[in-house]
Amino acid sequence: MNIGIITYGAGNVASVQNALDRLGVKSLISDDHKILEQCDKLIFPGVGHAAHAMENLSRKGLDVLLKEFKKPVLGICLGMQMMGTESEEGPTKGLGLLDFGVKRFDISEKVPHMGWNSIEIKDHPLFDGIENGSHFYFVHGYYAELFAGTIASTDYEIPFSAAVASGNYFGVQFHPEKSGPAGAKILKNFVKL
Repeated sequence: MNIGIITYGAGNVASVQNALDRLGVKSLISDDHKILEQCDKLIFPGVGHAAHAMENLSRKGLDVLLKEFKKPVLGICLGMQMMGTESEEGPTKGLGLLDFGVKRFDISEKVPHMGWNSIEIKDHPLFDGIENGSHFYFVHGYYAELFAGTIASTDYEIPFSAAVASGNYFGVQFHPEKSGPAGAKILKNFVKL
């Protein structure tokens, strides 16, 4: 099995690859459309500003690859947010792979939301072997709204999507590569999908 990790100038690609290495899973980091389309699965990480990230994706044709890819795709943090229809960060249009909007936290709590939070999970293969209420590591100033494809939620003064899924697209707002054994289990479950 070959897992492609998309690099486009806005991702924590090395830490994702290191997490997969620890699981004994082969992966490659690339921004080459032809190489990535040969992969069995794609991981779409992201850290940074949504509008800038979307520009980079578009310039490299990776937006088209993500829309046309029929095998499983896992978005992480900003990668998940860009799977939605639009983001207030920029503002910018998203890829429209999933039907949610991304909002800026307008709360009294400290922003960005940074640290460990428990999540409420729905029954989904991405969460096989993970207990409801498990803790994951978050770092973000914008959040995905709750919608029909929300498979896990958490609360940071307001409830939001911690994980989403529809068809071959999956996304997590938290960083599984920085979330200890529970995060490693998410990656392992994605590889097994």
